Amino acid sequence: MDRKSTNFTMASNDPNLFDHPGSPQPGDLIEIFRPAYQHWALYLGDGYIINLTPVDECQTAAVSSVKSVFSRKAVVRMQLLKEVVGDDSYRVNNKYDDDHTPLPVNDIIERSQVLIGQEVSYDLLGSNCEHFVTLLRYGEGVSEQATRAIGAISLVTAAASAFSVLGLINTRSRNRPF
Repeated sequence: MDRKSTNFTMASNDPNLFDHPGSPQPGDLIEIFRPAYQHWALYLGDGYIINLTPVDECQTAAVSSVKSVFSRKAVVRMQLLKEVVGDDSYRVNNKYDDDHTPLPVNDIIERSQVLIGQEVSYDLLGSNCEHFVTLLRYGEGVSEQATRAIGAISLVTAAASAFSVLGLINTRSRNRPF
């Protein structure tokens, strides 16, 4: 089975969720689908993941993740995948494997375990949960989600500038005394 992308839904009551082929393997990137964005984690094994959470995390997974988007600091936590996912869906998504070579699994796990409980800087565009887990898996932080957001911000900024210039030109032409 292709390890790059496999979908799962945690709302299942299947006790064998982690026993079927295609279930997450240690070192896999986990993409969790929240209502407005994707949260990322790294699978450690035995149902546990490592991920970034807000410093003053509450217990509700979805509220916690939404809060993390606006936070400047995060804590590295080891949690059960099913608790972090809640009623949302997730998938194994090692989408960068074609362009980046994953580190050996033992190295990924060791690097992850050293960070558990540590407070780290968080920045939606430069140091987010996807950057964090790809740094653990590949040794380099990558975030397609952040790249798309930066592109969208640039486009909006360019459009606003263009409209501002057009408005200025239009205003000047209206103020001419003919």
